[in-house]
Amino acid sequence: MAIRSFLCAALAAALLAGCGGADGGPVDVTAIGGPPRLANPNLQPLDPPSAFLIEAVAQGLVRFDAAGEIEPALAQSWIVSDDGLRYTFRLRRTEWPGGGRVTAQQVAARLKASFSRASRNRLKPVLGAIGDVVAMTDEVLEISLLGPRPNLLQLLAHPELAIILDGRGTGPYRIADSEGPALRLELPRGDDEEAEDDAPDILLRGQGTARAVARFVEGRTDLVLGGDAGGLPILRAADVAAAAVRYDQASGQFGLAFAAREGPLADPAVRRALSMAVDRQAIAAALQVPRPSVRTSLVSPGVHDLPNPAQPDWAGAPQEARRQAAAQAIAALGLEARPGIRVAMPEGPGYRIIFAHLRRDWRLIGVDAVAVRWNAPAELRFVDAVAPANLASWYLRHFTCEASAVCDAEADRALLAARTAARTGERIAQFQIADRILSELTPFIPITAPVRWSLVSQRLTGFRPSPFARHPAANLIAERP
Repeated sequence: MAIRSFLCAALAAALLAGCGGADGGPVDVTAIGGPPRLANPNLQPLDPPSAFLIEAVAQGLVRFDAAGEIEPALAQSWIVSDDGLRYTFRLRRTEWPGGGRVTAQQVAARLKASFSRASRNRLKPVLGAIGDVVAMTDEVLEISLLGPRPNLLQLLAHPELAIILDGRGTGPYRIADSEGPALRLELPRGDDEEAEDDAPDILLRGQGTARAVARFVEGRTDLVLGGDAGGLPILRAADVAAAAVRYDQASGQFGLAFAAREGPLADPAVRRALSMAVDRQAIAAALQVPRPSVRTSLVSPGVHDLPNPAQPDWAGAPQEARRQAAAQAIAALGLEARPGIRVAMPEGPGYRIIFAHLRRDWRLIGVDAVAVRWNAPAELRFVDAVAPANLASWYLRHFTCEASAVCDAEADRALLAARTAARTGERIAQFQIADRILSELTPFIPITAPVRWSLVSQRLTGFRPSPFARHPAANLIAERP
């Protein structure tokens, strides 16, 4: 009751604070996060407002359409070699804002920077199969791979691999000016034969969840993007029309990563006990989303290069049996006092609800948990991330000895062998080895799939759910029949 009262008060305050209108003219887009910026994704992660901005004003070689399928962008065409080790892209004739042609040399340099030693790009861990990026001519570049990657184009379509030079992108939108807290984005008109003269401009702003939802309820924004599990209670309190709420069927990581190498959590039996004790069905029910899917495997089901991910041996047991076995494992430690763990959680009332379930589940097996801020020291850290492509490597490389407090050298060797495997069957076999080792090691407590939601007005006829939670500006309004 207290949580709902707080949410209603937050929404009421937000409703009183806004201004503007969304009944015509530009498409008003509110993305949940900070002010939109043309940030360098090699230096810092992109929040939803900045990711939407970069996707609008800075194309990559390819891009996502409304449903998450690949379509041309800077590259007008591409050819994949028979062995899958070379992707050759031919660039369309494109000019930088202010003049100067986009060249293959510039594109190659930008792509190589994304997986350089100094890069902090979130896609860097799954770009290790790229051997080199070479400009063959001013119009043609080639990406050579250490092993076949059928999902490479999915990675290249993300805003983290958009081509930006000196703070400039190639569109399709341009930053026109600011209107208060919003950026105005517009399509070039008159000098671009592909621009639609009647295509609407976009007003883009970044705001917190409560204010973004309130703007939509009052009809002052056409689209809210970037909703996650943390904002679900705010969405429920607002009582938005069901037809306006859209959920992406995204895959990824939604659970807890172990961040400590010492203490009781250094024992795999304790990590296993904590994972067993979590009542995933109860958490999924608390989220109240369509088609919730609980998960006990490190890799999401349905990934092409690991079709049958390893399951822990307790996965088929009833919840009460899991809890009893977990309590016995904790009691076997023989500790004089109940062990305590700190859990770093993101902000948001939805995450607080999830933590309340976790604290209850662990208290029942003799473990006390306390929530701390995301950047505070902790033994467990909550992870909520959408997979950028249908790749087993994206899941498993989170648990290499370079990336994780809990790891195994043999699993690292299997992942390295998978990276350079020339045949799909060999790659799958190496992933199976790494997945089995890591599943027994329990470096992560999977709970369910990530939740991503948007609020969509009837005006946006082109909006479609996306498996990667990407909703490009150019696809929001469908073409007229």
